[in-house]
Amino acid sequence: MRGLFYQIKSVWKDKLCIVSFFLPIVVACALHFIGGIDLSSVAEFQFGVLKHDLSTQTASWLERYGSVSVYETQEELITAINDPSTYMIGVMADGDTIQTMVSGDELDLFRRTADTLPALYKGRESTGQISITVLERPDMMEGLQNIFIAITLVVAMFMGCTFNAMNIISEKENGVELLNQTLPMTQSEYVMQKIFVGFIGGCLSAVLTACCYFRLPVWNALLMFALIILSAFIAALIGLFIGKLSESLMVGVVYIKIIMIIFMAVPLVSYLLAAGGLISVLCYLVPSSASFEGIMNLAVNNNSMIAKDMLILAAHCVIWFLLYLSISKWQKKHMWR
Repeated sequence: MRGLFYQIKSVWKDKLCIVSFFLPIVVACALHFIGGIDLSSVAEFQFGVLKHDLSTQTASWLERYGSVSVYETQEELITAINDPSTYMIGVMADGDTIQTMVSGDELDLFRRTADTLPALYKGRESTGQISITVLERPDMMEGLQNIFIAITLVVAMFMGCTFNAMNIISEKENGVELLNQTLPMTQSEYVMQKIFVGFIGGCLSAVLTACCYFRLPVWNALLMFALIILSAFIAALIGLFIGKLSESLMVGVVYIKIIMIIFMAVPLVSYLLAAGGLISVLCYLVPSSASFEGIMNLAVNNNSMIAKDMLILAAHCVIWFLLYLSISKWQKKHMWR
């Protein structure tokens, strides 16, 4: 138990491990905050008019389609239209109709609106008799948020590899690894001690990240926790491989970045391209694919596919664990020859 305490204490002295732990939590909080922002006003039309230029009826008609800003002089109106931070459409009286002004750097939607607005104004009496059904505006962040939080959770789950890798590499550079080889500790005890550090770190980071965003029913929360446990265990095992293969800190950082890019890119590309068949099977060779798929299924309350994702993760746990033990046993056997 004291050995585990020293391992955890050593890990928390590493700034990279601390950043790796808290970064997914901060991102999840930011996504949760962004989800509460109404972005519908971004696409709202903005009209600029001169004071005492348009009639009250015309101004009221414009207010049906967007916000109306009144300016004292034509210079102020032109300045507001040319402001690159707005897509304002200038509207001025032109006899019985109206004319519009734009700066020319607007999106195509606003330019076409400015072109058709005078004709729409001419036919306002006939169009007023048309029955209009206003549909509910879809949430601009819906769907994308689930993808972002799933990727963030995958990163949090697999941060355990950073904890283990940095811990083992620092022991190599400080000469602690040589002392570990002389201690009365079996290979299995050493492996479990190292796995525990990354496993606990990855689990805590992923659980806090999930709590910042998801509000799941009890059963779905238990399934999410099971996904986190399996994924964090795999990440801890992969961290052992990185630590064993890395001879220096810089090499270890490069390996960690490559692993994280693969863990993020493979499930994301597979999901966006709706890959199936053999490609989907090959994607499951990367354990984060099953984790990502499980999170997305839980986000939309599709629990029927969770069992498959958990079986894939469990198989990864067994395969990676046995592979590490086999490699360690082989290295130890050849070291004494």
